[in-house]
Amino acid sequence: MNQAPLAPPLYRQASDALAQDIAQGLLPAGEALTQLGIARRFGISRAPARRALEELARAGMLRRAPSGRFEVVGAPASAAPRHAAPTVLTQQPAWERLYPEIELAIISHASLASWRVNEAMLARHHGVSRTVARDVMGRLQQRGIVRKDDSGRWLAPALTADHMNELYELRWLLEPVAMEKAVPHLPPGFLDVMEDELRQAIKRGAALDGAVLDRLEQRLHVELLGHCGNGALMQAIGLPQALLVAHHFLYALTLELFGTEPFLGEHLEIVRLLKAGDIAGAKAALVAHLRISRRRALLRIEAVQDMIQPDPLPWLDRV
Repeated sequence: MNQAPLAPPLYRQASDALAQDIAQGLLPAGEALTQLGIARRFGISRAPARRALEELARAGMLRRAPSGRFEVVGAPASAAPRHAAPTVLTQQPAWERLYPEIELAIISHASLASWRVNEAMLARHHGVSRTVARDVMGRLQQRGIVRKDDSGRWLAPALTADHMNELYELRWLLEPVAMEKAVPHLPPGFLDVMEDELRQAIKRGAALDGAVLDRLEQRLHVELLGHCGNGALMQAIGLPQALLVAHHFLYALTLELFGTEPFLGEHLEIVRLLKAGDIAGAKAALVAHLRISRRRALLRIEAVQDMIQPDPLPWLDRV
């Protein structure tokens, strides 16, 4: 059975709403934004408010003032000063609100080693029930990020070369089959939109951020394949989704490693072959793309191992 996709994290909803306000001139250049103000406006805690501000700063829409506050940059000078209407973001079940933070914490640690996850300590640390923690762990298991070891304890395996090889081998065996099944069921214009997005991304080159790259990866490897109509096949493909999560984390830290992200051209070639009706060629191009992606992922992991020192967490024990 297909799982409903997670709603966008609260920080993403907040950053998208603020970006729209800035683009429309609702937040004029020089206006100061604070974590507390953003948290109150959107009805969220300070943690997602802070991350939303940091995302916008990385995108060049905000700058950090000497005082530590964020200030808007680049708003149209002609925009009439108006007040943005308060917005309450779409609230999620407790486990969904917690999930992105836990996922990122585990992936950042798994780049260095394998870890045991203590479900009871996870619940206590975040002030949630064991039921909520169990739901989080279930989702992590579904996405291939954690698994039960022989003693029934949760294990987050390290993103070693052997583990990455296993996950990628699953992908290049299963994804071409799903793609072939999906093509007859794609909505009209789906491939045209993909092609346009990829061409625009290639033009932007080094200006792309990790969030955009992540969305483009999802467009092919999740959205397109999801039209295959085979729930069991998609469930199997979901097992190595730890790789997509890892890529999201790694993109944010290694944007300079390859200059223009190489997978964009590879995705574009797959789309071109699909539009031309060359299914066999598209399948071969997808396999080639995944094989090359494996090598790039290993290079990224090597690069970040000297860059990150994740904070110790009471619910993670190094194996």
